[in-house]
Amino acid sequence: MKTLSAAFTVLMLWTASLWASESINKPNIVFILVDDLGWTDLGCFGSHYYETPNIDRLAAQGMRFTNGYAACTVCSPSRASFLTGQYPARLHVTDWIAGHNRPFARMRIPDWTMRLLPELPNLAKELKSIGYATASIGKWHLGPKESWPDKVGFDLNVAGTHVGQPPNYFSPYKIETIQDEKDGEFLSDRLTDESLKFIEANKTRPFFLYLPHFAVHTPLMAKPSVVEKYKAKSDPTGTHKNPVYAALVESVDDSVGRLMVKLDELKLSENTIVVFTSDNGGLIGATSNAPLRVGKGSAYEGGVRVPLIVKWPSVTLPGSTNNTPVIGADFFPTFLAATGLQAPQGHTVDGENLAPVLRGDGRLKRAALYWHYPHYHPGGATPHGAIREGDWRLVEFFEDNHVELYDLKNDIAETRDESKNQPIKTADLTQKLHAWRESVGAQMPTPNPDFSQEKDAAKKKGR
Repeated sequence: MKTLSAAFTVLMLWTASLWASESINKPNIVFILVDDLGWTDLGCFGSHYYETPNIDRLAAQGMRFTNGYAACTVCSPSRASFLTGQYPARLHVTDWIAGHNRPFARMRIPDWTMRLLPELPNLAKELKSIGYATASIGKWHLGPKESWPDKVGFDLNVAGTHVGQPPNYFSPYKIETIQDEKDGEFLSDRLTDESLKFIEANKTRPFFLYLPHFAVHTPLMAKPSVVEKYKAKSDPTGTHKNPVYAALVESVDDSVGRLMVKLDELKLSENTIVVFTSDNGGLIGATSNAPLRVGKGSAYEGGVRVPLIVKWPSVTLPGSTNNTPVIGADFFPTFLAATGLQAPQGHTVDGENLAPVLRGDGRLKRAALYWHYPHYHPGGATPHGAIREGDWRLVEFFEDNHVELYDLKNDIAETRDESKNQPIKTADLTQKLHAWRESVGAQMPTPNPDFSQEKDAAKKKGR
């Protein structure tokens, strides 16, 4: 009996040791998503006005992608795509929730899905199934309560609701899922505080921290002392000049710095994947995306090309830069592969595992990236779709079905439409875009029987 008891004890100790070893080997994941951050809004991406030393340091420790893309020109679809690995067109989550109503426009938008379906596989669910602690701390904006983070696989939800922007960046925040503590507290700081608590509480087990900042979305509000600092600065290029926006960017940089310090203090840095990116291009009027054309909500590069940094110790080469076109949907398969998981049976994954690119020893298999936006945007964009293959980008506008073709290698600002000069390339990319739409079941707008140019113009002017 004593021998059996001793053997049982040894077996249990070995099992516990094995579990602990497996937990240590599973990487922690920190995914930082900034709202409306433009492609050049960081020092390491070219800004001479916004100060981002902590994010720049993160880039120096990892890999910077110069052709990083959001899955949509607006926020909700990009968030759903990141979490599920599927294109917004397949999800039918194709606009910010609940979208923009243009009842007299030329096209009638499709009956799209205004929430993240709880039954869909997502990163939180999959990682939780293998023992990860999961938290969403910040903006959610993926539907009603039935689709909030704690209903779709996250253990912890702080500040996540159906709303797309904070009523206030200073406490009291008037956000249902965050308790006010100190009057005047700044929202970016509070989200970081909550993130540090989560990391501390789960330092002995693998964790997935999804930190979708409300910054730098409107309303533009920031700490007065920081705003004053930027009022005294000027951008020698004349590109960036909004001191309040700059101070809001700095609040995100402060957050990144505090997170990296905490990971270092807990000796977790070498086993933590950190990703930093944006959900769409910068908002025109708040920032400039130059040299990219236009910005958030548009059909052009300024609407979807975003800063992207990945730090994965022992995988990414410190200080490296990569020009492979990658998209938000790629992180679902990348994180699953990093943790030894496969996509659930029956769940189509549109993204691709980025490991070969991150290691620097391989390429992605796909030939093209796609976008689908069958909506109108307050910024002026009309329903459209797009494809990028190599250095070519084709945009199709659904109101009149005309297409525009751009050579991004020689014309990153998309100033010269090459569709007439390159008829074979134009026809090829148009056919591929149509075939992709059919393959994912993309919803299309239809002619609007209530179309009235006069009423639509009045609607746009707010009359």
